[in-house]
This record gives sequence, C-alpha cells and structure tokens, in this order.
Amino acid sequence: MNPVAVLTDSCASIPEEMLKSLRIQTVAYYIHRGGEVLRDLVTIQREEFLRWLMTARFLPTTASPGPGDYFEAYQSLADQGAKEIVSIHMTSLGSGAYQAASVAKTMLAEKIPDVRVEVVDTRNVSLCQGWMVIEAARSALAGARLDEIVTRVKNMIPLTHMIQTADTLRYLYLGGRIGKAQQMIGSLLNIKPLIGMADGVIVPLGRAHSRGQAYQMMADMVSEAVGKGKTRIAYVHAGARHEVEKIRDLVEGQVEVVESFFAELSPALAVHTGPGTAGLCFYPVE
Repeated sequence: MNPVAVLTDSCASIPEEMLKSLRIQTVAYYIHRGGEVLRDLVTIQREEFLRWLMTARFLPTTASPGPGDYFEAYQSLADQGAKEIVSIHMTSLGSGAYQAASVAKTMLAEKIPDVRVEVVDTRNVSLCQGWMVIEAARSALAGARLDEIVTRVKNMIPLTHMIQTADTLRYLYLGGRIGKAQQMIGSLLNIKPLIGMADGVIVPLGRAHSRGQAYQMMADMVSEAVGKGKTRIAYVHAGARHEVEKIRDLVEGQVEVVESFFAELSPALAVHTGPGTAGLCFYPVE
C-alpha cells in the first residue's frame, strides 16, 4: 500500500486494467431497478445493463454510496496501511457522493485519527473525474504526498472538459440531470445535441444535424481549447465503440494527443445518458 491511497467511485468509469495497474480503489454506486437494488459494476455489468435499458419500459434510479460505504472503504485502506487518502468524486451538484464521503471522513477521524482523508469535488463527471483520479494515482505511485496530490487534482478541475452527444436527451431529462440543457428539450427532432459541464452542471454546447457533424464539432472544440499544445483524451461511450473510433480519427487529425484510451460508461451513468452516447473527456497538458 502506498502512503497515499487513491479512492473514487464507479461513475469515474476508469477501465478495469487501469484501476488495477494504478491501485485505484472504487466504491460502487447503487441502481434501483424496480424492486432490485444493484451495485454498479459489481452486481450489474455494462453490456447486460445496456441490453436491458434499450428495451426498458421504465427508467431506473441511481443513488450515490452512503457515508457508511465510504467509511468502510476508508477503514479498509487504513487497515492495509494507508496513512493518507485522497477521495475524488463527481460534481456535488449532481450527486450526493461528495457530501457522503465528507461525512465518512469525519467518522474515520473519530475512530482512526492518525489517518488523514481529503475529499475532492471535481465539479465534473465520467472520465473528466476519471482523469483527475488517474493523475492522482500516478502521483501517488511516484511518491507524492497528499497535499501535492490534492493541489494537482484541483488545478485540473478548470482544465478538464467533457463533450458528448446522443440521439436524445430523454434519459438526462427523466433522470433529473438535465441542468442548463433543459432549453434544448422540445426542439431536438432529428438534431444531435452536444452537451458538456460547466461549474458542476450540464450545459448545452451546440447542436448538429447528424452524428458526423456533431463529431466534427467535437474535434473543432478540442482543437480550439488545446491550440498548438498537447492533450490527453478518453473517448467515452455507452455501447458505441465504433462511434467513438470515428471521433478519435477526427480529433487526432487536428491536435497532438499524447495519451488516449477508450472507456465505456458505467451502468449508473448510462442510466442518465442512454445507449449510444459518444463523446470525449480531455484536458490540455503542458
């Protein structure tokens, strides 16, 4: 166990091989499907869930882990030898994870006062949150201390961006996660909306008449943000790997990408985005 342990939750959607190689610990979100209570990426996996979601007659609900879930994870890390823990979570404006983890931090301080926990609200989601976790884990493996890691993560918050599109905003709307993109509802017949996040809430970025046009707009947005610099990108999807491959080809024809990978959203996020979602999460690097 590194002196600094890195913990996040399943909605970061980090590929399993990266979780293992970077020693990242995760806590699973909850999915309530009728009378079933599922744990994200534990008792329900991506492919099975998307097959069901495409024919579902009702939309499941999701819930963040509770303080007890995070306390149990912190205590486990402490038992393994961790003296410092950085706990990194999706926007507090879209989930209760940050608040629950903060309560768990207080609980742990009362029981194991010599273990320090820092909880970070990324103001983002998906692989934007995931990139912050990945870089935190890399810093921990390189021997950085907790304060250094927290500073690095917080410095990434304003630099890390999500752009995604889908055939419909229905899932975000029904799940109550539509944010400032509410204005796009009702005017999207045969339109592909582009959405992102700003200040912790979903915002509209534009609209296209086809997926191809939407993907070109994504590439242009990345190019504008990165300029002549370099970037790291995660190509993110929900059952649409072939679509994000198209996005990759367009993006990497315009900007210098120093690291990239494909990632599929966890079921707890796919509930809100819907099947077929495709996009990217990126940040410029010096």
